[in-house]
Amino acid sequence: MPDSARASVSTAPPRRLVLILGGLAMIGPFTIDTMFPAFPQMAGQFGADTLAMQQTLSVYLLAYAVMSLVHGPVSDAIGRRRVILAGLVVFILASIGCALSPDLPTLLAFRVLQGMSAGVGMIVGRAVIRDVLQGEAAQRLMSHVSMLFAIAPAVAPILGGWIVGWARWPAIFWFLTGLGVALLLIVWLALPETHPPAARFRPSPRQLLRTHWYMARNPRFLRFTAAGGFNFAALFLYIASAPVFVLEHLRLQEDQFGWFFVPTIAGMTLGSFMSGRLAGRLSATRTAGLGFAICLVAAVCNVGYNLAVDAHSLWAVLPLALNALGIALVFPILTLAILDMYPRQRGAASSMQAFGSLLLQTAVAGALSPALSHDARQLAAGAAVCSLLGFLLWWWEIHQSRRMPPSPPEECAAVRPPAL
Repeated sequence: MPDSARASVSTAPPRRLVLILGGLAMIGPFTIDTMFPAFPQMAGQFGADTLAMQQTLSVYLLAYAVMSLVHGPVSDAIGRRRVILAGLVVFILASIGCALSPDLPTLLAFRVLQGMSAGVGMIVGRAVIRDVLQGEAAQRLMSHVSMLFAIAPAVAPILGGWIVGWARWPAIFWFLTGLGVALLLIVWLALPETHPPAARFRPSPRQLLRTHWYMARNPRFLRFTAAGGFNFAALFLYIASAPVFVLEHLRLQEDQFGWFFVPTIAGMTLGSFMSGRLAGRLSATRTAGLGFAICLVAAVCNVGYNLAVDAHSLWAVLPLALNALGIALVFPILTLAILDMYPRQRGAASSMQAFGSLLLQTAVAGALSPALSHDARQLAAGAAVCSLLGFLLWWWEIHQSRRMPPSPPEECAAVRPPAL
């Protein structure tokens, strides 16, 4: 291992961690969003309709969700760095397979492999943040990583549009292969191990299932996870529907996806910046409450605009940008609250949070988006319902606890494995 990777956690520059973890978090959005401009080209080559092409997203998200249950606990057992490196190797091989796919079934198979590996950086990265920092400092680092993560959905479809403008769709997956190789080298050379051997444990499969079962039965964990999941689903419904929303509703071209993604991600970036600045100045509860209030205002504006206007213009993306700002305010608070509930099993907690959120995203991409995307009013109403559900779950938690976590010690001990 290079000397730089042997450096202690305490000497790891936070700025370096922001860049590395932000880069790893970008893999997921890039793997989803760079494909959107190529959908018509791919559908023509494979003889597939819109619903069939949508499955390239659904199978990816389902595999992402299932493997999210594994990445975190394995990193608790053998260390964060090893898991991230192994996941990147699989991602590179899967991307090569996608680029060489001769038909849709083969592409779907390699998309499953992509989904199994693409989440490792995001899921394990959250545990890395909580390994090295606490309290307000952790919220700031999480917010900075979220800012970089937010850039990816804005850049990815633009890059995808440029790529299909001068090459065929396989070039998108060769680009993802190069991204994976670059991140593999960066992690190998610059990311230290943040989970020392003394803090690790190796649960048996039975213990692991029991840990997940206890977490899944924890009402507070479920409320936090569902609140964050539904809140983000309001925006993800539009992301999953981007090919229809951009090409049909906004009547733009394949290289103009940036008109949707750039304002939306600008809102998310601003929200992440605000979350970092508010850390220590405003309580976590009030910051999250502000974020949910912004999301509800955005939902009302979005529904009202779609009811009032028949011919959609680029003004339609402004409520989505406002919604993204609110989501970015809420996300770091809920994530850190979940991780603080299980201080010895942050990897497992991150995995379970991701699993719940991704199951919801899979349902949105595979069922809700195809059902609603053809009608802009229905799309706006569906997003509004998601925002409302997220807020109600958050309000329920605040009403129950009257404060943000950390959880009481007995709640953490409930899933602590026996000494090995």
